[in-house]
Amino acid sequence: MGIIIQEEICTGCGECVPSCLYSAIDLVGNRAQVNDQCILCRACVDICPTEAIRVEEEAKIQSATQNSYEYEGVWVFAEQRHGHIVEVVYELLGEGRRLAEKLQTPLWAIALGSNLSEEAEKLLHYGVDRVCLVDHPKLRDFHDDTYTNVLSHLINKYKPEIVLSGATSIGRSFIPRVAIRLKAGLTADCTGLEIDLEQRLLLQTRPAFGGNIMATIVSPVHRPQMATVRPKVMKKGLYSSICSGKVHVESVPEKLFSSRTNLVSFVKDLTEQVNITEADIIVAGGRGLREAKNFTLLQNLAKTLGAAVGASRAAVDADWIPYSHQVGQTGKTVCPKLYIACGISGAIQHLVGMQSSERIVAINKDPEAPIFSVADYGLVGDLFEIVPSLTQKFKEVL
Repeated sequence: MGIIIQEEICTGCGECVPSCLYSAIDLVGNRAQVNDQCILCRACVDICPTEAIRVEEEAKIQSATQNSYEYEGVWVFAEQRHGHIVEVVYELLGEGRRLAEKLQTPLWAIALGSNLSEEAEKLLHYGVDRVCLVDHPKLRDFHDDTYTNVLSHLINKYKPEIVLSGATSIGRSFIPRVAIRLKAGLTADCTGLEIDLEQRLLLQTRPAFGGNIMATIVSPVHRPQMATVRPKVMKKGLYSSICSGKVHVESVPEKLFSSRTNLVSFVKDLTEQVNITEADIIVAGGRGLREAKNFTLLQNLAKTLGAAVGASRAAVDADWIPYSHQVGQTGKTVCPKLYIACGISGAIQHLVGMQSSERIVAINKDPEAPIFSVADYGLVGDLFEIVPSLTQKFKEVL
């Protein structure tokens, strides 16, 4: 981005020269020129009587706005694992439907996989106008290269206005590569989406500076506008028994399926008895547990409640529990019906990942712990006494 002086309009009046506090403008041959001292303060733009001075990026924005008619549609990448569409897709379809209605544009779901026709048909019941399905044996398992090649090809062909994906391990892996290939803007790990109807801009909100502020980001120049969205932060789309959309099986060039990598095998994490992103109840522990063996207390309570075991980053960094259990900004975002936080102080990075839970119970010996600011119920005391008592009582009741 920089200052543009339109020579055909500039009269060389010189009024812009004293307006610049950084001596960044010179008169050369009765025309103003900008040197390398410019810091883009824009003082010269406002003072120019002939409006010969413009900001380069603003000129691009105007050009992009004029050409925005070339792009149409809200796309949701329908991620699948082992032949089944993952839950975050249905959350994105609900949000995508809302955005598409505001823009009065169609909603598409893009499904890549093998023998995925039945799963593709299910997507039509969530307000999708069209499912674009690329069905090929080499798309059965995820590969960065093949998925990037195919999705980039489809975007170049159909020119969607907005592309959304879940901020899962797959989405975080290849969606940035697609954005780079398309020279498009991408906002990662969004927690909120909205539309500026006047400029047809996607307003993308995400935590910034370690979760201490919420930033709203726009991509005014390049299309499509791309975002990955954290699972469990948006409501699942409404299922309808009636669907008016259709599944279109797309053929793409065979060369797009080439990959530099090969999947050898899947290794299941045997320590994760219940997936925390899908659990209705989560019992989570933090630094207050003191050492790894004390997670047994939480595992006993979780087993009694049929819950998943979560953890703060401090507990994971201390190697008390595997990373797959981590809740927070650098872990997983969860939205269970009940979240029981044991010995977790409540740093903002952790709160970002669990504060949307329906009911939060906090157990901490420090009455001033930040976790109590988001808790519906707070138990101040020694977790080594409280958790076993809760476990025993739940066993009696259940």
